[in-house]
Amino acid sequence: MSADLSKYSRNRGRLTRAGVALSVIISLGVFATGAGASGTSTLKPPTIIAAGKLQFCSDMSSPPIESLTASQQPVGSDIGIGNAIAAKIGLKPVWLQTAFSGIIPALQARHCDAILSQLYIKPARKLVVNFVPYMYSSESVTVPTNNPGHITGLDSSLCGQQVATVTGTTAQTELASVSAACTAAGKPAIQVVLFTSDPLALQSMLSGLSNAYTSTSETAAYYMKQNPGRFKFAGQPFGKILTGIAVNKGNPKLLKAIGHAFAQIFANGTYNRIMSQWGLQRDELH
Repeated sequence: MSADLSKYSRNRGRLTRAGVALSVIISLGVFATGAGASGTSTLKPPTIIAAGKLQFCSDMSSPPIESLTASQQPVGSDIGIGNAIAAKIGLKPVWLQTAFSGIIPALQARHCDAILSQLYIKPARKLVVNFVPYMYSSESVTVPTNNPGHITGLDSSLCGQQVATVTGTTAQTELASVSAACTAAGKPAIQVVLFTSDPLALQSMLSGLSNAYTSTSETAAYYMKQNPGRFKFAGQPFGKILTGIAVNKGNPKLLKAIGHAFAQIFANGTYNRIMSQWGLQRDELH
């Protein structure tokens, strides 16, 4: 995390619930609104791809944040937040399954209106898209319960180990940094094995093909509950960072509409109820 973003994260953590909602509105320069009888906001129409729809790109393979049920229905905390935001704007939410490695290019190509997929707010990303912050997240290293590689976390114990993760994620970047430190110290590089989704990366470890699996702490904890006793965290979570809803830089009206709608669901308790439903209270903005 860069120094400026780290400072921003600490400052956000000190805000009250009302303060966060207000800061989102002020920072985005949101225009004045009213409310109709249904409780939805009366806004200047945002710029969207299809009339009446707010289309989200999301890699729905990371429960409890976002995933698909057996009947291919999207569920998770991001889904609940996106649906609530769309309702406040007066639009129908549409969820488009999009591989995480290509999710920003998909937004830039106007395949969707916004990204809601646990996308970390990082300096390089802020150069190409704008964000509405909505939660915190972190990464973790996990290992089989018997830990055959004797891995202790995101450290030199990973040198020479085969580690599974998802393409295009912060975990991939962090592993590359540790691997470079390994080789600089005369140790073997980390053998990073990349997959297109968390379930595939996790299965690589559970089947014994990899000695560790790195993912967001939230998704790793979810899968631990689904596979009791089979794997555990190695070391402490790392890389805590703000996560945001991304909108193209050329779409200020939609950015403002989403920012204002998020402030409303934050203030009226909807946000807290959604995060609590999925056991993510520790990741909430406060």
